[in-house]
Amino acid sequence: MGRTYIVEETVGQYLSNISLQGKGFVSGLLIGQCSSQKDYVILATRTPPKEEQDESSKHSKAKLDNLDEEWATEHANQLVFAVEKSMNKKRLWNFTDEEVSERVTLHFCSSTKKIFCRTYDIHNPKSSAKPADWKYQNGLSASWLSLECTVYINIHVPLSTTSVSYTLEKNTKNGLIHWAKQIENNIYLINGQVKDEDCDLLEGQKKSSRGNTQATNHYFDVRVLTQLLLNSDHRSTATVQICSGSVNLKGAVKCRAYIHSNKPKVKDAVQAMKRDILNTVADRCEILFEDLLLNEIPEKKDSEKEFHILPHRVFVPIPGSTVMLCDYKFGDESAEEIRDHFIEMLDHMIQIEDLEIAEEINTACVSSSMNTEASLDNTDDEPPKQPIKTTIVLKIQQNIGVIAAFAVAALAAGISFHYFSD
Repeated sequence: MGRTYIVEETVGQYLSNISLQGKGFVSGLLIGQCSSQKDYVILATRTPPKEEQDESSKHSKAKLDNLDEEWATEHANQLVFAVEKSMNKKRLWNFTDEEVSERVTLHFCSSTKKIFCRTYDIHNPKSSAKPADWKYQNGLSASWLSLECTVYINIHVPLSTTSVSYTLEKNTKNGLIHWAKQIENNIYLINGQVKDEDCDLLEGQKKSSRGNTQATNHYFDVRVLTQLLLNSDHRSTATVQICSGSVNLKGAVKCRAYIHSNKPKVKDAVQAMKRDILNTVADRCEILFEDLLLNEIPEKKDSEKEFHILPHRVFVPIPGSTVMLCDYKFGDESAEEIRDHFIEMLDHMIQIEDLEIAEEINTACVSSSMNTEASLDNTDDEPPKQPIKTTIVLKIQQNIGVIAAFAVAALAAGISFHYFSD
């Protein structure tokens, strides 16, 4: 028997209501979470078409009418591994041996309502598709636990003269990899306590008459403690290198994670928290460097500094759920722009009052000598200059464990959704 996917009932309603509008297929995302026993899906959203696809889609239906399940399965196989390879290049963390490596592809026929559910092992490109169960459950979206923390960072990344040919983004990522190891080794307090990683996260919670643990406290406060390397077993080695500059990231990072309330372990919560910390810092750096590249910022004199605004997080709730997804915005973007972007990417109605801005305006300082200071809060002595307008790509993250899913292949007149973890 293959894996079982427990799916929020509203996802099935969403799939049934998608209009093909003359197109041969529609692709989209499944958002949820993997666990050792079961996988959970709480949201589905179609992929917004590119403008150049609008015209070509009118001529695609005839070609797709003769497609069969075998073709769709092969297409899904190629897509899942290609996307995983692309996403792996951006991660600051690695999968553990205990983690589930199977990801699902869902093909839904809009006329017959028939579902083809298959999984692939993303760590084995030669693996074949396996059948999986797709079961709907009402109220699944409400069964989630929330973890939140604020992490103060001060990351110094030297830019050696031997790496001058690298992009600023690549140099910075190399430095972030070292910082990521520190995040992995930190101590994490949950509601002020250090707990054994194999301990039940809900230990001590009241139980219902049926024997099920009631998550009376859906929120957990997480504190991050940095270990001091005081003993001889953890000596650090100093190196001397000639540098052309440096990148400094400073400030406070607001992080959130979500895990399903079905027998969660402490290690699951801590792992989700770590990954949200690493993901959000990496995402902000990526967005900033894309902005600098797109605007082709001219070099300044050695004595001059130029400030840029680093993006900060905006959260929005999934309807009927305690889980929130995040986007990133610069200070000059209006609430209406952010709302419209959420609507476009999630294909769900979002109200301005639903938006939750987690942080104050962030700043970054750049000098021509490649000394770059990026701040995650507004604590610099010098006032920031006006931010540069940029288009932000929505980051549907696994905020503390929420899984993103992607799909493209489909049966004739069908809908296809692929599911994988980041």
